[in-house]
Amino acid sequence: MNHLPFLDLPAILSAGGTVRLPGSKSLSNRILLLAALAEGETEVRDLLKSDDTDRMLEALAQLGIRVTPAGEGAITVHGCGGKIPVKEAQLFLGNAGTAFRPLTAALALAGGAYHLSGVPRMHERPIGDLVDALRHLGADIECLANEGYPPLQIRPAALNATAATVPVKGNVSSQFLTGLLMALPLLYRTVTVEVVGELISKPYIEITLATMGRFGVDVAREGWQKFTVQAGSRYKSPGVIYVEGDASSASYFLGLGAIAGGPVRVEGVGADSVQGDIRFADALAAMGARITMGPNWIEAAPPLNGSLKGIEQDCLAIPDAAMTLVPVAVFAKGLTKLTGIASWRVKETDRIDAMANELRKLGGTVETTADTLTVYPPANLDELHCAEIETYDDHRIAMCFSLMTLATPLRILDPGCTAKTFPNYFDRFAEVTTAVPVIAIDGPSASGKGTVTQRVAEALGWHYLDSGALYRLTALAARKAGVDWNNEAAVAHIAAHLPVHFAGGLTFLGDEAVDDQMRTEEMGIGASTVGALPAVREALLLRQRAFRQAPGLVADGRDMGSVVFPDATTKVFLTASAAVRAERRYKQLMEKGFSAKLQNILQDLEDRDARDAARSVAPLRQEADAKLLETSHLTIVQAVNQVLDWSGNKAS
Repeated sequence: MNHLPFLDLPAILSAGGTVRLPGSKSLSNRILLLAALAEGETEVRDLLKSDDTDRMLEALAQLGIRVTPAGEGAITVHGCGGKIPVKEAQLFLGNAGTAFRPLTAALALAGGAYHLSGVPRMHERPIGDLVDALRHLGADIECLANEGYPPLQIRPAALNATAATVPVKGNVSSQFLTGLLMALPLLYRTVTVEVVGELISKPYIEITLATMGRFGVDVAREGWQKFTVQAGSRYKSPGVIYVEGDASSASYFLGLGAIAGGPVRVEGVGADSVQGDIRFADALAAMGARITMGPNWIEAAPPLNGSLKGIEQDCLAIPDAAMTLVPVAVFAKGLTKLTGIASWRVKETDRIDAMANELRKLGGTVETTADTLTVYPPANLDELHCAEIETYDDHRIAMCFSLMTLATPLRILDPGCTAKTFPNYFDRFAEVTTAVPVIAIDGPSASGKGTVTQRVAEALGWHYLDSGALYRLTALAARKAGVDWNNEAAVAHIAAHLPVHFAGGLTFLGDEAVDDQMRTEEMGIGASTVGALPAVREALLLRQRAFRQAPGLVADGRDMGSVVFPDATTKVFLTASAAVRAERRYKQLMEKGFSAKLQNILQDLEDRDARDAARSVAPLRQEADAKLLETSHLTIVQAVNQVLDWSGNKAS
């Protein structure tokens, strides 16, 4: 998936099932570093495979830490006993804060020369409070570009042997305190860390303390203000250690269960979890969701009666999982206000602005401040519409917005960004969701597919898409703009901004009803011409997929079942002999008062069939998984009934 520029997600009807979660990113990188610093060999099981852990493993390898396979996806980390073997290295850590911050602390106390850098966004994420604390201990760290930000150069230094306490600010990122605490056993003496100001993301510090304890280092603390690592503390391998499922990743599926029918169960985290993000389930419960929990699983379903209700939620304890409350809030009654989220602004991107901007693209209403975000749900979900979601190279934005498909289809740009924590997220999402069904009907010109498609849609009470109309409209709009049909770039631009809508059985281009204009033979030729241009078809792809709305869609067009809706539940290739089709077209024209010659119509159809079958883009042909419906001797009613029978749906 990493190479895909975008992923179009269909609208969904419901969700239900069970998801086994990948390992926690926070736990995975903590465990890897402590296993590397420990005495002995540690077998790590259920380790998350992601970009963040890959960056940590690459760094450990460069530092001389040996990691070997241990069977069934496990690995063995051969610890260095606090003596990092390689004393000079250049480490690239991407956008992995869970690797960058702890490694900075450990290497600053390791007595070597190390250059640490990352992607441009990492160089915008503050690290000054951690650097200041390490300098207090005597570390020699230079910020190479901007003071307080990566990239960093660490040099060997005579550490301050008298510093018994070290201050660190706690109101920007808990990773600063985490990195400092994990590194302190390398000093071989008692040091107390004093937190200056309020400590945010306390649950992540609990994860740090619990993980250090698993490796034999117990940290004494006074509330959330003082943490003491005693002299003689040494990391020792626990032998075998398991990585819990990722509680932040659980939030997407729990949120899905709360809004989309459910129940949805996640396995890998539960009541016994050390991760604070399981408290996301408490926020869902406060909104009215039904939450059940076992030692290693959590399940979410909607309220038995009524809808979720909006809440005001302090998110200090669940900074990452809280993002999922944004899409959930859209489906609640009453506003939802998230507070205590200032840390969102220094994550992989400015998450407050990013979440607000992308929700507004879909038609949502959001207000933000420096550390709050308020969602005002729409009075009717029909107010929301399809759009492209920019992900800002931020995995959590991509995963959060997948929940919005309960209201509308959408396009996720750069879907591969989820590899940071959940590489196969969208596959797992598809496994527990039911997409809006599609019946795709194709066939040659004048075969009656448009009439049959419309009648099937009316019988089922589903939405209707005449994709051919979009190509005719594109040709018509190009003609009105004086653009040649073969000018691919210009026509594609027109297609991408086509002001089309269907209402009352009419087709509108802007405010003008244009059914008669677009149904001429000339515009039929224009549709074939512009439809053969790859850039035009690409420009109309999302526009066509946006018609896939609950309860279902019946779509008529050349590549409906092969390209636009390859997962269509029913695919039909509807045809008739050229002579029968010519006769039908002749009668239609005569009924509308147009003069026509049957022989000319027949010749035009045969010529068009030949062109359509020979073109390189979306040629006229029956797809392997499409059912053939020959209508030369069938009435419209018979053809409609056959499609309904094949689809397994009952007329409404």
